[in-house]
Amino acid sequence: MTTGFIRVLKRREVITLSFGAMIGWSWVLLTGDWLTMAGTIGTLAAFVIGGTAVIFIGLTYAELAAAMPKAGGEHVYTKRAFGINGSFVCTWALMLGYLSVPMFESVALPVAAEYLFPNMKTGFLWRVGNSDVYASFVAVGMASAALMTVINVLGIRTAAFIQVIVTALFFVIGLFFLTGAFVNGSAANTEPLVVGGISGMLGVLIMVPTLLVGFDVIPQSAEEINLPFQEIGKWLVVSVGLAVLWYLVVSLGVALALPPGARESSTMATADATAAAWGGQWAGNLLVIGGIGGILTSWNAFIVGGSRVLYALARSGMLPPAFAELHPRFHTPHWAILFIGVLSAISPFFGRTILIWLIDAGSFAIVIAYGMVAAAFLVLRANEPDMPRPFRVRNGNAIGWTALVLALGLFTLYLPWSPAALVWPYEWAIVLGWAVIGALLYRLARTRSAEKH
Repeated sequence: MTTGFIRVLKRREVITLSFGAMIGWSWVLLTGDWLTMAGTIGTLAAFVIGGTAVIFIGLTYAELAAAMPKAGGEHVYTKRAFGINGSFVCTWALMLGYLSVPMFESVALPVAAEYLFPNMKTGFLWRVGNSDVYASFVAVGMASAALMTVINVLGIRTAAFIQVIVTALFFVIGLFFLTGAFVNGSAANTEPLVVGGISGMLGVLIMVPTLLVGFDVIPQSAEEINLPFQEIGKWLVVSVGLAVLWYLVVSLGVALALPPGARESSTMATADATAAAWGGQWAGNLLVIGGIGGILTSWNAFIVGGSRVLYALARSGMLPPAFAELHPRFHTPHWAILFIGVLSAISPFFGRTILIWLIDAGSFAIVIAYGMVAAAFLVLRANEPDMPRPFRVRNGNAIGWTALVLALGLFTLYLPWSPAALVWPYEWAIVLGWAVIGALLYRLARTRSAEKH
């Protein structure tokens, strides 16, 4: 059996893995919802606040990733700081966030395809929430899940090559949209500037952690990065800044190009904004093609990251050992990749309604992991001041405490007394169900370990 990863990822692959993970499909599908919910200024404020919080958190990741460049990222840091129990809580929460993205993308892809092929709805199955589910949508989602699974089993070099090409594609198309929006748009369209006050802004803010979670694909794949360790930390922070900037300018571009009434009625506001800015449906179709590229890059990156998290948990004896097996030829955790692929193939059966549920529940879980990593950063700074840190954050204690406080602040937004609380029963069912599954698997793994000793 193969016993280790191979270091093949260069600077270009590292940046595109991280940036492509953070810029998925939401910038095409949900921008109109954000602007309707919070207004132009409210949406921009949500991304500035959420982005600032994630940048501070990213700085703690940068130092830890460079100091401990091992597959599993958060799992490795929190295990060293808190031991096996605390590490499992952090890593299992992170895993929910990681799984929510491939499951989101397998639903988002057929939704994107419908924009290009409006008559593709065939074979009505049932209705989930406000969404009808069609056999044709399920087929597209399942086939895409199978393809992404095969690509990732074949090796990270294959996955990274596809990531570079597709990221470049959607980046160029995104710039095409922004050019039209800023040249041909109107400041009058940005009204209303604020909708729903603080509550509206918080409704957007609670989605930001999941939208930006992709930066930690870098620490997850650290054992496969062929760069000096200090560069791992540097490019992690840069990628977060680029993603925050992308969401800000895209949101502003949609606000400029598309009047409020059109945004509210649109099912894909960024595509419709592109069509309006350039005066033709062809432009909207082109934008959707770029958005499909974002789906693929995000999906691809989170299979990479999520499978390495499962690998790290299994390697530490916290999950069944099969997840720690590497393919003898391709050096990939193939059983972990297959597990993510199966879940991605199931989610299309729940229709479009599940998209918001996955983002909100995944964001809540991600914030738990963020807070625990910030706490681990502070604990290791205090307990192991002499640990080699190739990328050392200046004013580390101030950065660490700021990151921890911001993570705790984000955490409170999801709780029942918040205006932006998780929706009962659907989103809380996802979170609580995941916690129960984790507790059962952890108990089983610990019992098996005790029996061996």
